[in-house]
Amino acid sequence: MNYLAHSFLSFTDQQIVGQFLEDFIRNKERFSFPKEIQDGITLHRAIDTFTDSHPAIHEAKKIFSPLVRLYAGAFVDVSMDHFLANDFTLNSLQGWKNHSLRVYKALNENQEWLPENFKRMLAKMETEDWLYNYREDWGIKFSIQNVLNKAQYLEKDIPVFEAFLKNKDLLQECYNNFFPHLLEHTRGINALLQIDN
Repeated sequence: MNYLAHSFLSFTDQQIVGQFLEDFIRNKERFSFPKEIQDGITLHRAIDTFTDSHPAIHEAKKIFSPLVRLYAGAFVDVSMDHFLANDFTLNSLQGWKNHSLRVYKALNENQEWLPENFKRMLAKMETEDWLYNYREDWGIKFSIQNVLNKAQYLEKDIPVFEAFLKNKDLLQECYNNFFPHLLEHTRGINALLQIDN
């Protein structure tokens, strides 16, 4: 769900591929990929584990839990991508555009490793430039609706986007209290992965 964060927290193009693949493969399949793609899969898992245990994310989930219960984490993920896309302490506006282009290029150049359902999603993602457009409210509204459409046990008209807008300041505060810790943690994980190479 939080494609921008996972791609931004990659240190090589191959890791970008692994970060995206994690949600589309079975656990036993991860060993069939080159080592750097496996490293991306490992990073993805480390990011998810750290995120799920962070107090700021627990606070953010309280905003969505009354509406979507156990799906709250998915909507927090989408929200965090919005604030990341607008974080100009980490990247300029042009820098975020360049990052998006780099990600699409890396994924397209590694099509041999991508499952068919991911390739279909990638074509849509690139055409509509999801990664760059997370910075816009309408981009997040689109992503939130996408999660609702895919969620098996949720009604499609739950006012999740309205909750996002109403609580934007609080969600921004959660992002501010969370993302620097995640960035530091991910750098540490990557350093350990490089020792293993």
